[in-house]
Amino acid sequence: MMFLSQPETTDAVARMYESNQAAQGFVMNLASAWAWRPDVFESFAALRSQLASGSSLSKRDQAVLVCATASQLQDSYCSLAWGKALAAEAGAATAAAVLTDREDATLTGRDRALAAWARKLVEDPNGTTPSDVEALRAAGLDDRAIFEATVFAAFRLAFSTVNDALGANPDWQLADTAPAEVRSAVAYGRPPQAAPDDGAPR
Repeated sequence: MMFLSQPETTDAVARMYESNQAAQGFVMNLASAWAWRPDVFESFAALRSQLASGSSLSKRDQAVLVCATASQLQDSYCSLAWGKALAAEAGAATAAAVLTDREDATLTGRDRALAAWARKLVEDPNGTTPSDVEALRAAGLDDRAIFEATVFAAFRLAFSTVNDALGANPDWQLADTAPAEVRSAVAYGRPPQAAPDDGAPR
């Protein structure tokens, strides 16, 4: 599930696991890595929530940004989790198109601009140009939203890098509940954790 050993179950670690269980319905594999510093995980989550709560970026916008960022990084974990989220907001075809960086009629101009921007941030942030920013403006984003989109993608890049580097495999629950189009699109990164085959509840 990851390369590090399990941290000692302190009160802070237990609270983190309980919160993750309540939010997801299970304790995610990545929680074992972040449990080495529950305070950092909580601060990271709080800062991301603060950014999202006051933002003009919609849930669809945010999901497009994460899917493009994660797929460009070849991060299967966030690709499955946020591919599922994007499918719920915009349909499985849209999610698969963003994850595979291909054209689809379901993509809006705003989707395309956000995805392209996120991919540039992963590939070469020093290579961005004023014309890239103009493309975002043309898609309807003002300068505050462009800043927020940039920070949102950068936060995900940092989070995904920690998970990937420490060997966190995507949870089988994510793979099981993601649409087939999303699962097919995520043909990169670490494979999902094997699902239980002992009759345990799924």
